[in-house]
Amino acid sequence: MIFFIVFLFLLIISILIGYVFAAKVVYPKRFGFEETYGIEREKGRLIEEEYQLWIKQEVILQSQFGYSIYGLNFPIDGSKKVIIFSHGITYTLFGSVKYMKIFRDLGFNIYIYDLRYHGRSGGKNSTFGYYEKYDLKMIVDWILQKVGPDALIGTHGESMGAAISIQHAAIDPRIKFIIEDCSFGDLWDQLKYRLRMDYHLPAFPFLHLANIMSKVLTGMDFHKISPKKDVQTIQAPMLFIHGEQDDFIPVSMAYELYENKISGPKKIYIPNNAEHATSFWNNQDEYDRVIREFLLENHIV
Repeated sequence: MIFFIVFLFLLIISILIGYVFAAKVVYPKRFGFEETYGIEREKGRLIEEEYQLWIKQEVILQSQFGYSIYGLNFPIDGSKKVIIFSHGITYTLFGSVKYMKIFRDLGFNIYIYDLRYHGRSGGKNSTFGYYEKYDLKMIVDWILQKVGPDALIGTHGESMGAAISIQHAAIDPRIKFIIEDCSFGDLWDQLKYRLRMDYHLPAFPFLHLANIMSKVLTGMDFHKISPKKDVQTIQAPMLFIHGEQDDFIPVSMAYELYENKISGPKKIYIPNNAEHATSFWNNQDEYDRVIREFLLENHIV
């Protein structure tokens, strides 16, 4: 009887620990849609007068997983070039607006959207690409119908959005180029790093328990989210960007991603004065130049 009680107690504690840490991963605190608009405007990353003048179209697509994905399409008459932006965790599509002018000046149609469980999109949880890569594939389907089968489509992702862009490109050869800005290399490694940095805890047993609970809550296995493995199969040109001073996702992961891309053109840009997701804002002219050079070198513009 004592053994059974001890076993039951340990089981309950394990479930609780697993749930607490899994919940921090799959149910992140999120900024509101209008809140992020205000933040970007106040910080000067969204120029309201300019943004309001851009022709745009609301698009709501129905994911195969039973929720809606909210997006905005910014068309350029006569252009067959398209770029899709994926924002970072906790944020909304307004986090992508700061990058848009680079590509508008190059004649790209632009599509920005709220990831699953973010902004105005649906979904019960965040899965770091496990389901999101298929939502991005759905957007590509819509763009090809809208622009035409000869559309030249690329993606740009920031942080979690970059990881999603990589995972998507591995299953969708229609993508002609990928720009990833500060992706993690492997979700297990990233969570292990954050567990140590934020809580001073080892991976075992905490991350293992969280992974079990994540499978129960979402179907996602942390081990299956690995951009550093996915990048090995990508043929399309890739530009890897990462701030050297990033202490949220270590810059070593960018080098690992770059080295793991074994087929097709690749380029890496590591600004030394940037932290997490600040490479563009701290180096706007150079960021613009690097992207233009990458696109020119690969005959995209």
